[in-house]
Amino acid sequence: MKIRFSADSTCDMTPEFIARYQVKVIPLSVELDGKFYKDGLDITPDDIISRVNQSAALPKTSAINVDEYRQAFDELLKDADAVLHFDISSEFSSCWQNACIAAEGLPVYCIDSRNLSTGIAMLLAEAADRAEAGMAPEAIVSELKELYDKVDVSFIVDRLDYLYKGGRCSMVAMLGANVLHLRPCIEVTDGKMVVGKKYRGTYERCLRQYLTDRLKDREALSEKRVFLTHTGLAPSALETIRAIVAEAIPFAEVYEVRAGCSITSHCGENTFGIILLRK
Repeated sequence: MKIRFSADSTCDMTPEFIARYQVKVIPLSVELDGKFYKDGLDITPDDIISRVNQSAALPKTSAINVDEYRQAFDELLKDADAVLHFDISSEFSSCWQNACIAAEGLPVYCIDSRNLSTGIAMLLAEAADRAEAGMAPEAIVSELKELYDKVDVSFIVDRLDYLYKGGRCSMVAMLGANVLHLRPCIEVTDGKMVVGKKYRGTYERCLRQYLTDRLKDREALSEKRVFLTHTGLAPSALETIRAIVAEAIPFAEVYEVRAGCSITSHCGENTFGIILLRK
């Protein structure tokens, strides 16, 4: 059985990852200054950073509609027996609900990832491993449900003004964090974003502490693959990250990913996350 994979554009993936797993990426719409763009096609994360730095408003993203999904699924099924489609958590968007409507009557399995960004890519890679081993789509979907709580997704945020503009923190909290040099860790739990540990100090110091915390439980972590996801970091910061990760755990696959428009528009520059899979 030939299985194809697709995902909405909130699933941040490198071109190499997309090519390896032959993933069809279906873009969300991004509204900026009254104009609409297709995520990753005619607007980039750098465009968003430039615009937000000049304006008080954030861009708005719109879920993929049913017709767009149906067109994408029909195209994929021309040379496949089934499609496994991955969406951002249904707690964040109506993408998954729309995909389910579009998939009615088709051999398309719509997966509510309960996650975001490269947390979705982690699940997709696990699905691809199982498909390569000859597992049927229904069995793959069943096993993925057991992995939702094992995907460890977190980000450390350098700037709170993006979260403030997006209504995710108050002005008081933002100013207080800036005065105290606090950088919060955002974690994905049960399909939702929650604030975890708050780090204090310079960005590099916080980055080191964050990585140490996430990697300390080595025996509980899968060494199969890891995603290092960021919204644009200085080369020196990326070198520090690579060195810390390589020293901590010898991952078989390391994906270094520049986050797309969705994460960038909500978290801003210098956001970094390490995405892991627990055993």
